[in-house]
Amino acid sequence: MTVESEIKQQVREFYDQVGWQLVGEDVYQNAHYEDLRPVSRPYIQRCHLRVARHIRPSGRYLLDAGSGPIQYPEYLEYSQGYRYRVCADISIVALQEAHKRIGDKGLFVVADIANLPFKEEVFQGEVSLHTIHHLPEEQHLQAYDELYRVLAPHCQAVVVNGWPSSSLMNAYDPLIRFANRLRSFLRRRLEQEEMQPGPQKKAGSRKEKTPKGTFTNRHDVGWIKREVAGHMPLEILVWRSVSVRFLRALVHPWLGGRLWLSMLFWLEERFPHFFGEKGQYPLIVIRKPKATNEV
Repeated sequence: MTVESEIKQQVREFYDQVGWQLVGEDVYQNAHYEDLRPVSRPYIQRCHLRVARHIRPSGRYLLDAGSGPIQYPEYLEYSQGYRYRVCADISIVALQEAHKRIGDKGLFVVADIANLPFKEEVFQGEVSLHTIHHLPEEQHLQAYDELYRVLAPHCQAVVVNGWPSSSLMNAYDPLIRFANRLRSFLRRRLEQEEMQPGPQKKAGSRKEKTPKGTFTNRHDVGWIKREVAGHMPLEILVWRSVSVRFLRALVHPWLGGRLWLSMLFWLEERFPHFFGEKGQYPLIVIRKPKATNEV
């Protein structure tokens, strides 16, 4: 087995056995990597909905490359005007869960997004969310080329992945680390105060073990502009500028978290290119021009 095959096998096993296992009502284990607290949820939802602005609102086929189970309600909005949402994923569990959500409105294909089993120019819209970074590094550009190949002329695709490093998040890193240390200190003090005489559980024993994540490999903005933009027209906008680590450390109701996130969203809307390149999560819009023989 090649290194590339081993990586994909690891990713498949993680999502089949861990990531797409339900841990609550319509909540998957993979939601551990998102911040779904009430204080952050409105901002997260509005960021999810940004994707729909940049694809055709209707058509016959929408490709969801690396669909997962279509785990958030906002994701369903992308294909509302399409006849079929084609869910392509290497995880059979993901596709089974996606089928529960969209039923006959979906077509479900076990596929490697770096080698899509579709004809050229068949999709009027495409989305690929947090997927390409799971591929071996050598196949990232191949995956972008495949998305472009199957995209119909005069249509658009949206790719969302995280940068390996964000200058905006790096600027806040000292404050994030301080907030996390303070929170850990306060938690230990609270646990000590709650302890009663007699046999007790060891401190920290109530913590649930978090499953180890799977393989990821991310490219920076320079690589996207140099390598991918050399193959296809694209634009880098903002999907979300702050990380989950930032949200959990610094955004809280008692600090006016919702207000601050509303202000941040407003700034992202005004300066989408700046926050797309300097923030944590870019929204990459791929545009395919009209065919040369099209009038």
